[in-house]
Amino acid sequence: MSQDLERIQSRLENVRAVGPILAALRTISLGSWQMALNRLRSLRGYSDRLLVFLPVLLPHIQGASRMPRAVDAVRQRLSALRKAPAWSSPAQERVLALVVGSERGLCGRYNVVLAARAEQYFAEMEQRGVVLQVAAFGTRLIRLFQRRKRALRRSQGLPVTRLPAFELALQLTRDWLQQYEAAEIDAVDVLYNAYAGPGRYSPTVFRLLPPDLPSAMPLVSAEGQPGTPYIIETDPLRLYVRIVEQWTAINFYTLLLTAAASEHAARFQLMESATQNVERLVEELTQELQTTRRQAITIEMQELASSAGLLEKPHLSEV
Repeated sequence: MSQDLERIQSRLENVRAVGPILAALRTISLGSWQMALNRLRSLRGYSDRLLVFLPVLLPHIQGASRMPRAVDAVRQRLSALRKAPAWSSPAQERVLALVVGSERGLCGRYNVVLAARAEQYFAEMEQRGVVLQVAAFGTRLIRLFQRRKRALRRSQGLPVTRLPAFELALQLTRDWLQQYEAAEIDAVDVLYNAYAGPGRYSPTVFRLLPPDLPSAMPLVSAEGQPGTPYIIETDPLRLYVRIVEQWTAINFYTLLLTAAASEHAARFQLMESATQNVERLVEELTQELQTTRRQAITIEMQELASSAGLLEKPHLSEV
């Protein structure tokens, strides 16, 4: 009986020790989750303002003799031109695929589901004859690819206690745009888990390059009336290139924040469930401990009463 008491007491102490750890992880995940959503909301306004300037600059660059490849793709979309550029149909398409996973675990099948979708995407690209270069973000996802013998052109960890920085998205975007302009790559695809609500996500493939901007927004004032035309004092083409670069970087950063939101939301849901399980287990072990103690006390009292002669000892024939 004493061994049972010690076993239950030890298990109860161990379970109680886990509770504060789960609560801390749940709080951290909740804070990072909400921070990612708040940052996503703030990005939308800035992105919309960038799109306002594209139709303003478009007439000033129509006659440019030498235009960057990415800018020409955007210009043709905005101008609704039917003729495709000569570089849009290479002999063999070269695609850079970036898969964004998680740096930490404790988020369920987050990386497993994403890796399975990535392998399906890789098979589709290889079947089409695409020359594929694969990069991966997140230590947990990188380990999965390494176990599957997937060659990675680039692998990089993500922040553990904070969200990815915009500087990372801007630097990578500039590198990719340079490779795109040099015709070293023809497209950049980003694979990530899109946020679909608390604890819900779906593996998604997004084509980042060539840029595919939505319809440009009309120029309006704060009162909703047509705004005053802008006076352009700098080189319109350089300004156009900068806007395309910034919009692409913001688009990529939005994907990183969306992946972070889905990761932390999944981790929060798991920590919430684990916390509830710990509370339930503590309650069950406490009741079991109390029952075992009562039984031990009852047996001890019976033994004392028997030794004092208050209870008759059982006959040998009854044993």
